[in-house]
Amino acid sequence: MSNDAKAGGPRKINPWLIAFIVSIATFMEVLDVSIANVALRHIAGSVGASYDEATWVLTSYLIANAVILPASAWLSSMVGRKKFYMFCVALFTFASFLCGIAWSLQSLIFFRVLQGLGGGGLAPSEQSILADAFPAEKRGSAFAVYGLAVVVAPTVGPTIGGAITDYSTWHWIFFINIPMGLLSLFLVGTFVDADKKEKTKNDPKRSLWNFDLVGFLLVALCLGALEVVLDEGQRSDWFESTFIIVFACLSAAAFAVFVPWELSRKYPLVKVRLLGTRQFGMCFIMMLVTGGVLFSSIQLLPQLVQNEFGYDATLAGLSLSPGGFVTMMMMPIAGYLTGKVQPKYLIALGLAIIGFSMWTLTGLSPDLSFFYAVWTRMFTAAGLPFLFIPITTASYAGLKGGDTSQAAGLINIARNLGGSIGLAMVQTSLQQRQQFHQSRLVENAVPSNIHFQESLRQATIFLQSSGSSATDAMHRAEALVGQVILKQATLLSYIDTFWVMAVVCFIAFPFAFLLRSIPLGKGPQH
Repeated sequence: MSNDAKAGGPRKINPWLIAFIVSIATFMEVLDVSIANVALRHIAGSVGASYDEATWVLTSYLIANAVILPASAWLSSMVGRKKFYMFCVALFTFASFLCGIAWSLQSLIFFRVLQGLGGGGLAPSEQSILADAFPAEKRGSAFAVYGLAVVVAPTVGPTIGGAITDYSTWHWIFFINIPMGLLSLFLVGTFVDADKKEKTKNDPKRSLWNFDLVGFLLVALCLGALEVVLDEGQRSDWFESTFIIVFACLSAAAFAVFVPWELSRKYPLVKVRLLGTRQFGMCFIMMLVTGGVLFSSIQLLPQLVQNEFGYDATLAGLSLSPGGFVTMMMMPIAGYLTGKVQPKYLIALGLAIIGFSMWTLTGLSPDLSFFYAVWTRMFTAAGLPFLFIPITTASYAGLKGGDTSQAAGLINIARNLGGSIGLAMVQTSLQQRQQFHQSRLVENAVPSNIHFQESLRQATIFLQSSGSSATDAMHRAEALVGQVILKQATLLSYIDTFWVMAVVCFIAFPFAFLLRSIPLGKGPQH
């Protein structure tokens, strides 16, 4: 036993143990989000709802998550970071149980709101705990451990979700959170000490009377309405829908009032001024891009192989899994390099790798193989650690100790918001480009086109040889050609969307160099 322990002083807990412990709840929360995406059709069928109605299972979670994130820093300081974190884990775990026993779509949506409120407070608390547990020169490696949970969970999520929905019931996508949540609660309660700053009881910022209620309502309205716009926009035909226009105006109006309000507060809920600094502002933008690339790429490839190549949910998930192993191998390397190389160069490297991987996917063909899907995902996965770890590490550069919780909350808002923007962007691109290519391809399906007539003739001959009458064979041949046109238009729309993602990465590439250089081996001190 150490002298400190004998004297009743603070315990000396290995910070690497703390990094592992706080990663458990993160893995649980991010895994749950990715699994729920896969199981959505099964949930819709089970509760007697349409697919569009069932999407509120996802939207309600995202809204609750977005609402609680900005308030997490204040709540953490108010009740104590460890207590707040454990409450969030407990709420998420209990809400997972309630989701698993939900008896209707309405009850499931309500329980998902509770789950989102618990999940939204996890990541900011965890990153703040890590930032204070490790010296600045080791934060890159610490965030590498934490980053495994953030990046690997959505990679293996579709595989686990596919296996559960294929061989069991959707209820288990929520029940599997319970043992992880209980384990996290036990380990955090046993090994993670309360923050020293929590002992300052007379801090005016922690007073309930100084809570920025107006700021909270404004940011909740802004982010909540924006999540509705991004998640429901594509299904509602964007600004052709009055519903989307109303929520977009609500979000814009709330944002316009929120910024000057927060700038004028003595104790603001969100330190908006952080976004105006060169270092943190650029980190926020880079994390927006990272979130967009991470979530949209994870959704696009399984969606492609399931819808266009007939993969089941399990096989589609397996096409992502090797990418998870690549990420696991690259995380320690990226963490080590973050302490040796300026973050801006690593971020530029990550953007270049992912940009080229998206460009590689523009070579899609109708005979895509499982191996091609696997190695292109591995290519993308190799670049993600060079974004997540350096951005997270660089975002704390120059911050005072009291700003770490604020920074953690804002960076996680950027990741989640970037993911929502990325998903909305790629789904809109897919639909619009499919319509464009279909209209162009149909222009060639006319009697005057020799190639069209030859394809129709060969299809008719084949169908007649299979026993169809001449008239029936002609109609079926036309339908067959129509299916080929639709399939080609869809494939071309995926190619165009991968081009868009590649261009976004290449546009963001030079902006990485706007980040300031930080002292390596020492970094900012709290």
